Amino acid sequence: MRFFIIVFFVLFSFFSCKLESKHTIDVSNINANLSIDRYEVDFYTASKDSLKNLKNKYPYLFPKEFTDSIALAKISNKDEQELFLESQKIYKNISNLESQLTSLFKYVKYYNPKFRSPKVVTMLSNIDYENRVIYADSLLFISLDSYLGSKHKFYADYPKYIKQNNTDKNIIIDVANSIINKQLLSISNRSFISKIIYEGKKMYLLDMYVNGISDSIKIGYSEDKMQWATFNEEDIWKYFIERKLLFSTDTKLNKRFIDNAPFSKFYLENDSDSPGRIGVWLGWQIVRSFMQNNDVSLQELLIIDSEELFNKSKYKPKK
Repeated sequence: MRFFIIVFFVLFSFFSCKLESKHTIDVSNINANLSIDRYEVDFYTASKDSLKNLKNKYPYLFPKEFTDSIALAKISNKDEQELFLESQKIYKNISNLESQLTSLFKYVKYYNPKFRSPKVVTMLSNIDYENRVIYADSLLFISLDSYLGSKHKFYADYPKYIKQNNTDKNIIIDVANSIINKQLLSISNRSFISKIIYEGKKMYLLDMYVNGISDSIKIGYSEDKMQWATFNEEDIWKYFIERKLLFSTDTKLNKRFIDNAPFSKFYLENDSDSPGRIGVWLGWQIVRSFMQNNDVSLQELLIIDSEELFNKSKYKPKK
């Protein structure tokens, strides 16, 4: 048994590398025009005298309701300063993040020549997990306090499936996803298969835009959850087929298999062993199969009907 497990992982690594090398392209001549402003540094080191200059530099972060007195109180707040100091321990130097963002923007621009790199603004948001990255065309906000490490004391009460993605490696994934979400039009077909393929398209764009990141980090799975999905791919597919879920429009399937969750809800005894969003993972495999078996561009992939994609994917779950 140990031998077969070792062989499996060797083959799995081989095919993962093969997939990555297949999409290796030269973006060295593409200009990313990266610009980063460190709002959290400017803000938490500001004084009453420098506040005016700060407001002039970041007018979009100072609405009328955010008065000078509120700003100064926030700057001097003990808990706020602790949050700032903790983030500085990890992100005082952001050269690695700069390198990753430059690479991402180059790949996005390679596939989308009209793409213009947004101005990046790092900040703190009091660990607003739902809004860790906000992309608004010309501006991209990154809340660094949401990426202090899965074992950081600030996340002690967070569920494991959430805090495992609160690491520096996840920043570039969240940034890429924020851009991808702007590139895909919403779908009108509400069938389950259409929804998971729509999510699978997003994951495939991640494959194209981000290099050197494992599949488990891309989808936000721990290694054991990733192994579960890979080992059980055939059984997952059979479950959806036998229960006639693929063309169902039941919205409850979203929470069971698409939305972020600690595990997927098959209503079986071992559900807790599974990762959440298993429908997204499966849609990803279907889209990968489609791209391997059809000569289409990335732009064509984005607009093709989900059910047509499924029919042409020649998808077969790995046994």
